[in-house]
Amino acid sequence: MVVVSDAAGVTCRLLLISGSLRSASTNTAALRTARAVAPAGVEVTVYEGLERLPPFNPDDDAGDLPPEVAGLRAAIHAADALVFSAPEYAGALPGSFKNLLDWTIGDDRPGSVYDKPVAWINTSPRGAQGAHEELRTVLGYAHARLVEAACRTVPVTAGMIGPDGLIADDDSRVGIAGVLTALVDELTCARSPAG
Repeated sequence: MVVVSDAAGVTCRLLLISGSLRSASTNTAALRTARAVAPAGVEVTVYEGLERLPPFNPDDDAGDLPPEVAGLRAAIHAADALVFSAPEYAGALPGSFKNLLDWTIGDDRPGSVYDKPVAWINTSPRGAQGAHEELRTVLGYAHARLVEAACRTVPVTAGMIGPDGLIADDDSRVGIAGVLTALVDELTCARSPAG
């Protein structure tokens, strides 16, 4: 895939998807902070339709899609790469987030995660290893292209989130910016003639 800068100087488009429905989610705060600290030339969109997605049913995955599903797939198709941040519930991914992932699987349609570069930010101070192992498994089955260098743990607590909904802690902001930089660097390498 070759991408050139457009008139606005955008060289890369990232779609950030939180796996949490909580209004005070540290995962969502991390992604909103990522939008605020994104490198120049990187356009960042935070997806906000998780709670409106219908339950995945293969019978509904054809023809006229539910509007929220069509919107999700259009956003994924328009993005050069995705960044996820998801909590862990009962040792696994939250059901609503797994539902979103189910709607993105498939190699024969625009808007799937097939061969799409993906990364994640793990904000859990306790590790959330079960959720991230499951996320790795799902993304593997979906044939997404996991960018390991951009998958990072940046522990965030509720007390680190300011009144604006962004993470105020400088070290965390640097860590989050590092995720985007590593992902964009990988995309640049993949697009270069030598890469």
